[in-house]
Amino acid sequence: MSNPPHAAISGKSRNLIISATLLALFLGALDALVISAAMPTMVADLGGLDLYSWAYSAYLLARTVCLPIFGKLADIYRTKTLYIVSILIFIAASLAAGFARSMVFLIACRAIQGIGAGGNFALVYIVLADISPPGQRGKTLSLASFVWGLASVLGPTMGGYIVAYFSWPWIFFINVPLGMLSLAGVSLYLVETRAKKKAATIDYAGALTLSITILALLFIFLLAGQTYAWNSPRIYALWAVAIIFGVWFIIIERHATDPILPVSFFKLRGFSVGNTAVFMSSLAIFGFFGFAPLFIQGAMGKSPIEVGNAVLALSLGWSIGSLVLGRMVHRWGSKNAAVLGAVILIAGCAFTLTFSTVTSLTTCYWVFAQIGVGMGFVGLATILVVQNSVNSSALGVATASHQFSRNLGSTVGIGICGSIFTAGFSTALHSAWVESRPEQLSENLAGQIHRNADSLLRPEIQAQLSPDMLLHLQQAVANGVQHVFWVTLVAAVLCLICCLLLPHENPDPNIA
Repeated sequence: MSNPPHAAISGKSRNLIISATLLALFLGALDALVISAAMPTMVADLGGLDLYSWAYSAYLLARTVCLPIFGKLADIYRTKTLYIVSILIFIAASLAAGFARSMVFLIACRAIQGIGAGGNFALVYIVLADISPPGQRGKTLSLASFVWGLASVLGPTMGGYIVAYFSWPWIFFINVPLGMLSLAGVSLYLVETRAKKKAATIDYAGALTLSITILALLFIFLLAGQTYAWNSPRIYALWAVAIIFGVWFIIIERHATDPILPVSFFKLRGFSVGNTAVFMSSLAIFGFFGFAPLFIQGAMGKSPIEVGNAVLALSLGWSIGSLVLGRMVHRWGSKNAAVLGAVILIAGCAFTLTFSTVTSLTTCYWVFAQIGVGMGFVGLATILVVQNSVNSSALGVATASHQFSRNLGSTVGIGICGSIFTAGFSTALHSAWVESRPEQLSENLAGQIHRNADSLLRPEIQAQLSPDMLLHLQQAVANGVQHVFWVTLVAAVLCLICCLLLPHENPDPNIA
């Protein structure tokens, strides 16, 4: 397919646009993680412990739902206008969140933040693709992946630092001056390089049914196996909503004058297979992100600092893999790069099956970095395939669909892996509990563990266990996480199959 028209932009202006858009992306990515270290303090001030997880989930849900909507709008309206609106929404919600006096109000602000972040996430890849000179799209887009990795490294650390030396509202207030800087750069320097549709109409019915379908699916994987059993009536009801509105959405899109997500795109191999590949890779790596740290701390008995170093290796591998591929993809070709990334991802996931309670941290770091490199390759290569599979007039929809697939894969991955870990851990723990003579525990401690098995992972509880019982606990954690490692390996293999099915693409600087 043809590339978007490339307007004459000076090197200085291009660099300023890239800096401004990446800053907006950094803030959105950072806010998904920065509150993790601050949440205990925030709950202590605001109350609402029972709503703890919704401070994360509200942001995730709103961000994911808005991705395809902003992607479609970017093909109709001026990108600069949409970017300004999304940044202003993010700044206003951040300011309001800093003044929150209840957990309910904070969650509402986080949801509005998610709307702004959804716009930023969709638009940044569209803008970077639009302003990239011929042969430089892969290199330019790799910068966005690097920013993702940087945010995942700095997020929890920055949150802890702000809480320790300032106060938790500054986690949100800091977004205001940085957001205004990004807003100024976008307002002053961003120019349109792609012709927009002249007589387009907004597909309101499609946007509504798509949003309800996405929300139902996300709620399923956020709640099933954790808050409710997979076979509970509530989860069945959510499945029914997702299926009904999903089918309704497809019917609407087939007859819409200007559909928000053209069903015909799924007939394009690059579009459908590319999005499926990144979905599978995201399922693998975010399942790994969520539970590999638990293995290091709960099974290997390492400190939180050592856990943080392991996650750092994973994030740096992702960032470095993207940067390296960004400079090589025009030589290798997107399909070849995606296949190589999937092979690297499989090798890393397979190696985790050899992990045990005596595995060295050095081994963990190298394996985690390898998995990150594989994801960096697959993520960047597939977005190039998806973008090149459609006409430039639909670049917004194609780019947002890739971002959406990645977000959905991460949510599904964490949900499935959470359920599988809980089942494996509970079974192994029950066997260990019988063998370890729990009658040796105090009545208070035994009651606390019986009510909440997760409390066994807390250091103060572990300090009260005998060495034999502690060993059984570590083995139970290892057993549960090993099941997760198998899931990540299966997802990585499916990712490779998808990458092998990508359309052939001759290495050519003019399409990178």
